[in-house]
Amino acid sequence: MARLDVTEVFANVRLPGHLHTESSLLFASNFEFQDTDVLLVTYPKSGTTWMQEILSLIRSNGDLEPIKSLPNWARAPWLEHTYFQEQLPHIGCPRLLTTHLPQPVLAPALKKAKPKVIYVARNPKDVAVSYYHFQRMAKFFPDPASFEDFLQDFMAGTVHYGSWFEHVKGWFSCREELGLFCITYEQLHQDLKGCVERLSAFLDHPVLPEQVGAILEHCSFAVMKENVMVNGTLVPPEIMDFQKGHFMRKGIVGDWRNHFCPHQSARFNEKYQQEMGGHPWPFQWDLD
Repeated sequence: MARLDVTEVFANVRLPGHLHTESSLLFASNFEFQDTDVLLVTYPKSGTTWMQEILSLIRSNGDLEPIKSLPNWARAPWLEHTYFQEQLPHIGCPRLLTTHLPQPVLAPALKKAKPKVIYVARNPKDVAVSYYHFQRMAKFFPDPASFEDFLQDFMAGTVHYGSWFEHVKGWFSCREELGLFCITYEQLHQDLKGCVERLSAFLDHPVLPEQVGAILEHCSFAVMKENVMVNGTLVPPEIMDFQKGHFMRKGIVGDWRNHFCPHQSARFNEKYQQEMGGHPWPFQWDLD
């Protein structure tokens, strides 16, 4: 299924038709979760791939076989993707699942079971930069004319997958009801060992010190960038234009400073304050 130039609209959110159909999105919104499921939730370009790798290695007790033999989309498949329904019978239990969907779409299904939900957020300025570069290379997204044009759409929430602000606010609003485990991309950078230990405790899946060491080593950006099961190189060039960049580009904190001009930064900060200023989001990002 190509559908590279198709945009699906679901729950007022624009989505790439190459990855999603109305049928796949309806299936995701009505998915029957199990209490043993682990659901990873992110807005795009917020550390999804990194967390999939971490969770895969916690589950395997540091054994490298899964991350060396299975693509990340097979180890932690996306609920809303077209392949998910066909793949579902072959997913082992307990299931590790991934989604970019906003909270209102999955809220009814999540109220019927008690899966463990992990939400990863990232400095929105870095998200915008990473998303801009990804949209330039992924042929199932509209090609942004410039970073300025993309930034305007990002702040307006008209990019594919919708508003970053609404995504974060929506999921965080149900953090207590769902027992959400919230973590940031920046925290993973600052203390990956501590984050792995906290995650393993949340998952009730303790890992030994030597297993933690293997997880830290193989979840480093340098190692992941060389792992064909996670670095995007399995995607055909008809789908991803690797002449325009790499799926795993830099993996750093603060790259937004290399892209935002002072006016763009001030404009974004004003928008951030309007959207997030009155909400008790506990994580603070360096936006200046």
